[in-house]
Amino acid sequence: MKKILQFLFEHKTLGRAQAKEILMNISSGTYNESEIASFITVYLMRSITIEELQGFRDALLELCVKIDFSNYSTMDIVGTGGDGKNTFNISTLSCFIVAGAGQKVAKHGNYGASSISGSSNVMEQLGYRFKNDKAQLEKEIDKANICFLHAPLFHPALKTVGPIRKNLGVRTFFNMLGPMVNPASPDFQLIGVYSLEMARIYNYLLQHTGKAFTIIHSLDGYDEISLTNDTKVITNAGERIMTPEQLGKRMVSAEDIYGGNSVDEAAKIFLKIIKGDGSWAQNAVVLANAAMALHCTGKFKNYEDAYSAAVESLESGKAYGTLQTLTSLQ
Repeated sequence: MKKILQFLFEHKTLGRAQAKEILMNISSGTYNESEIASFITVYLMRSITIEELQGFRDALLELCVKIDFSNYSTMDIVGTGGDGKNTFNISTLSCFIVAGAGQKVAKHGNYGASSISGSSNVMEQLGYRFKNDKAQLEKEIDKANICFLHAPLFHPALKTVGPIRKNLGVRTFFNMLGPMVNPASPDFQLIGVYSLEMARIYNYLLQHTGKAFTIIHSLDGYDEISLTNDTKVITNAGERIMTPEQLGKRMVSAEDIYGGNSVDEAAKIFLKIIKGDGSWAQNAVVLANAAMALHCTGKFKNYEDAYSAAVESLESGKAYGTLQTLTSLQ
């Protein structure tokens, strides 16, 4: 590792094969914690290249415990995290609204490394038990339209670096990797990113998968549709800027979408919203993200129709019913 670090400290970059080999070695325990922390820190001081990101992704996918959901047409809604905004669990809530609208969801998530409550934190708090048993996960998708894939159970490398990421407490390149290594390889993805540079990298990588995707970035730095500012929306077909009024009928303030100070608080906010008791601002943000996800599937004529389906899922109680069904299967 000393040689690799020296190489990187000289402002050189890794090739795809080199990057893959290093992440394979991290996973197998070749390096100690200090070496891994130093390696991660390099990418806090400079941008990651597409080749490096591809290599890291290749390693995670090769080592991954894969889960075959090819009998289903699944979707994932996921943010890179690391935007430092501490919002409530918008992506995870959106997944339940999408599942309530009839779309199968294979949600990939992890504990928060740089935030108080990641998707895994809130799911665990709500009584979900993490697993990588295919039969059980399929049962959840069949009966509840949704299952949750806790990243460390599928990615040995993520298990190794988890404590280091938590101790660092800042955004790392693992935030960038998460959305690209869903072990179920979903057919549709709504991915939120924390910067325009990241949006460009994702656009390049996702164009090569041949799958339907939508990348979103709020221009004031959120890795989701926040409705606090305009949103850059990138799809297979191109890109555009959309306003809060177009996406969620209204603009909201940062305080409206705050996520609380603990996992317990985050779970309470989650339950309040999914039961239909959220504030108009909380509802508007969740519905906009869910609508964009539904629109990505191509099953709706336009965004407005997808938005109506999201509203119906939340207001009819179908989204909450989905959560109740899922937790009853644990």
